[in-house]
Amino acid sequence: MILFIKLLLAHLLGDFIWQPNSWVKDKETKKHKSIYLYLHILLHGVLAAILVGEIKFIPYAILIAVIHGFIDLIKLHFQKKKTKRTWFIADQIAHVLILLGVVLLYQHEPINFQWFNNQFWILITGVLFITKPTSFFIKTIISIWHPESENSNNDNSLTKAGNYIGILERLFVFCFIITGHFEAIGFLLAAKSIFRFGDLKEAKDRKLTEYVMIGTLMSFGTAIVTGLIVQALLLQLL
Repeated sequence: MILFIKLLLAHLLGDFIWQPNSWVKDKETKKHKSIYLYLHILLHGVLAAILVGEIKFIPYAILIAVIHGFIDLIKLHFQKKKTKRTWFIADQIAHVLILLGVVLLYQHEPINFQWFNNQFWILITGVLFITKPTSFFIKTIISIWHPESENSNNDNSLTKAGNYIGILERLFVFCFIITGHFEAIGFLLAAKSIFRFGDLKEAKDRKLTEYVMIGTLMSFGTAIVTGLIVQALLLQLL
């Protein structure tokens, strides 16, 4: 279990945290000719090797990196503007399945070295997942809808404020779950609804209201599920 969590953490770091948008755009434009594609592949291999921390795992880390690059190449060559969302979901599922396959191949090998204890790996992976990766997942999934009010320029809104608000609210929900304060989640959701009510009422846009509700429920739902999974895993270690 801990091996999979470490590999998942390496994947989240490589695909979402330490992959600039400039790399993604260059890969989509140049495909296999992009130098950033190969830097991205190298990054995944290095992260997997470092986080596992075992010399004997290096061949498996190389295998993960090579297969990751192959999957990305397929996505880059076949995705179109209209199918980008579908290819992204399929791409992420394929990457996770590969990580599970490597875990099954390596499970007979004992892990003798740990940078940190198991609780740390579980917590840090859960926290990291509900930050930028979850924001990107939600943005991709609801990208099929484009309310007019969201597309218009709003000089009164802070740059990327919605993204940071979403991350903060998920971190709060995650902390409430881990500490057993479930009732606080209701207060947080109510507080956000009150603050959002004025904007939605002024906009008088039903599509915008539905758009915000879907995004909010997905954000809270992901944080709750992640918190419950992390809590269950931590209890198993006690």
